[in-house]
Amino acid sequence: MNQNLPFQPLLFGGDINVYSVARAFHEAYGVRCVAYGKYPAFPCHGSAIIDYRVCADNESADAFRKNVAQVCKEFPDKKVLVMGCGDSYVQLAAHCKDQLPENAIAPYIDGELLDTLINKEKFYQLCDQYGVDHPATFIYDKSMGHDFTLPWGPPYIAKPADSVAYWACGDHSLAKVYICQSWEELLESLDHVYAAGYGDHMVLQEFIPGDDSYMRVLTNYSDHNGQVKLMCLGHVLLEEHSPHGIGNHAVIITEHDEALELKIKALLESLHFVGFSNFDIKYDRRDGKYKAFEINCRQGRSNYYVTGSGHNIAKLLVEDYIEGKELPFLITKNRSLWRMVPRKVAFKFTPKKYHQEMRALIKAGADCHSLVYSGDNSLKRRIRVWKNHLGNIKRFDQYNKVPNEE
Repeated sequence: MNQNLPFQPLLFGGDINVYSVARAFHEAYGVRCVAYGKYPAFPCHGSAIIDYRVCADNESADAFRKNVAQVCKEFPDKKVLVMGCGDSYVQLAAHCKDQLPENAIAPYIDGELLDTLINKEKFYQLCDQYGVDHPATFIYDKSMGHDFTLPWGPPYIAKPADSVAYWACGDHSLAKVYICQSWEELLESLDHVYAAGYGDHMVLQEFIPGDDSYMRVLTNYSDHNGQVKLMCLGHVLLEEHSPHGIGNHAVIITEHDEALELKIKALLESLHFVGFSNFDIKYDRRDGKYKAFEINCRQGRSNYYVTGSGHNIAKLLVEDYIEGKELPFLITKNRSLWRMVPRKVAFKFTPKKYHQEMRALIKAGADCHSLVYSGDNSLKRRIRVWKNHLGNIKRFDQYNKVPNEE
């Protein structure tokens, strides 16, 4: 570990999001992040670049404050950069940031604004206010029962307005998103969600046609003054389709769309947003518009596509909060390929029209995989990554379909 640095990163979570952020810090500064997760699980547990600590009560406010205080005590002469890598952890950081030790830095908006943005119902109201397009939406309350109608036909999309409360139910039979092919299936899904103990609204939306390659992801960094300094748009070519992983990105090529990016920039700066934000977006070929699905008030789980494109996300935080530099405004325009799956899976399940560019980017060395890192490359680690590759081959064969070429 680099002992001479004036900061120590502290991450919360244990998934690929955490590992990607830790890798960015390690690449840029040679620093080993401290991370607290609920389970001793891959990819963070056992990593050489992470001091990974298991805390079963990790999502409680008391445990969060205690763990931050512990790391601040371990590094009294350093600034501790506190980063949540999941919605519940970001919520804790935003609401608790004024209760943390003096040497802790939590680069987040205040809790009230965060609660507004992560609630999909309120987010769509803001989209309407700032001219950001989104799918046709109906807000469902469980008091409606089966006595309601929708102005569009199937398939129907159903997802929770409050994802933190939704996953807090602890019912593993719940799906991340329900894609319902009939009215009866929609009603059954709603009944199942509320029977599991979820009590808030459900967001019902029209299905926007198009396969995974119509999806986009936009990752942004806003400095401590609320000015957007980096925007990196990713063209999603492949997503997971397993029940609990549906919508998780698997293959991304960076691209550039200035009109879309500047519209989101105006929204973020009007809100005086700070830190990382991540928008899930889909291109609607029916009207030629990009439709925003949601905002994550953090870097997304696929955030290494940003670092892999040449814009290390850890350097943004350090230069802004530790070094006090004035960051330039950058929009990513170079093309690069990011994967969370083996190349075999990437080429099997993405449309063939993208394969020529994918091969060219691989040949040019503009290709990366979040877990394949020479700085974390022990034999034991390589075996675990190889097992992850095998698991992805099996899962994508089970849940994804080879695209029908038009």
